[in-house]
Parts: sequence; C-alpha cells; structure tokens
Amino acid sequence: MESVKKMVAEKPVVMFSKSKCCMCHTIKTLISSFGANLTVYELDELPNGLQVERALLILGRRPSVPAVFIGQELIGGANEIMSLHLEGNLVPLLMKAKALWL
Repeated sequence: MESVKKMVAEKPVVMFSKSKCCMCHTIKTLISSFGANLTVYELDELPNGLQVERALLILGRRPSVPAVFIGQELIGGANEIMSLHLEGNLVPLLMKAKALWL
C-alpha cells in the first residue's frame, strides 16, 4: 500500500489503469477532455504492477482498474467517476484538487 501512497502523493489526479481496458480508456478520455492534469499508471506496463494491483484490491477496488485518486483521495472506478460527472460534481472536484483551472 505504501507504493500506491507514494504514486499518488503530490499529484492532483492519478489513475491506475491497464492498457487494454476499455473502461480505463473511457475514464482517461473523460478526465483529459476537461484539460485536467492526469497522471496514468498502466499496471500491465509497470515492473511492480502486480504489487500495485494487489494494494488496490486491498483498498477495496474490485475490479482493480480503473482506480482514480483525486487530491490523493481514492474516488473509485468508472461508475463513481461517471456518476460524479453526470451529477455535475466531477469538474468542481478536479478544480478543488488543482487539477484544472477554468
């Protein structure tokens, strides 16, 4: 879990993903479409990706990806991000985390 904490430290928006995951691609596209400063870690391309994936599972992510942290807080996966977006709460959350400026 320490590796996850280090990876999200001091970054406004961090997403753990897998390169061939269609839901991950959708969420990356959505967050990036606002011009947000998004850091993406592709677990299937990281040397310690399996360890990171295990840590995400321990944090309660099932499935493990996508896993989105905004302002160093675990927000959730595709369902949570889409719900925030549809409610009009995603952009304000990104702004609060200083991931974008409008």
